[in-house]
Amino acid sequence: MSKPGKILVFSAPSGAGKTTLLTHLTENVPGLVYSISATTRAPRTGEVDGTHYFFLTKEEFEHKAANNEFAEWQEVHGNYYGTPKTFIDSVIESGRHVVMDIDVFGKLKFDKAYPQAAGIMIVPPSMEHLENRLKSRATDEEEVIRLRLENARTEMEAAETQGKYEYTIVNDDLEIAKVEAVELVKKIIEL
Repeated sequence: MSKPGKILVFSAPSGAGKTTLLTHLTENVPGLVYSISATTRAPRTGEVDGTHYFFLTKEEFEHKAANNEFAEWQEVHGNYYGTPKTFIDSVIESGRHVVMDIDVFGKLKFDKAYPQAAGIMIVPPSMEHLENRLKSRATDEEEVIRLRLENARTEMEAAETQGKYEYTIVNDDLEIAKVEAVELVKKIIEL
């Protein structure tokens, strides 16, 4: 029987670059499996059900939550997000390592189900930098950007005061952050 895999939970405010970093990690570190979350939000252009997220109706999501099928779930930016337990369990039991993308408040809940998970926080160099990134993406209206910035401040404060984040990556330069993320993940896997 193979040694159980590790669970690596990455959190970051919206626009801090976690999706780009996690994609890079899964492409460059053998044995990593990117966790797919369930959500009730509408797919963005190019997103595929079952690849980027499991897109569910509100009713479907609430049914699964009532049946305790999520390691954690919550409402974020007006939509539900959750982590299916069956996915995590099957990956780590196979000896592979699961890479999670969970917000700070979800990780607080997630740690109750999986206390062995390593926490990695990705942060922007400044709030001004984050605001510029969100605006340059051109995927959200100004009102949504303001909400995301307000949520980012709250999330970063909660991560610092309540969260279990053993590691932090400051994403000032994406190429440097990619190298740091790969080195960090390889180190955690070897522990």
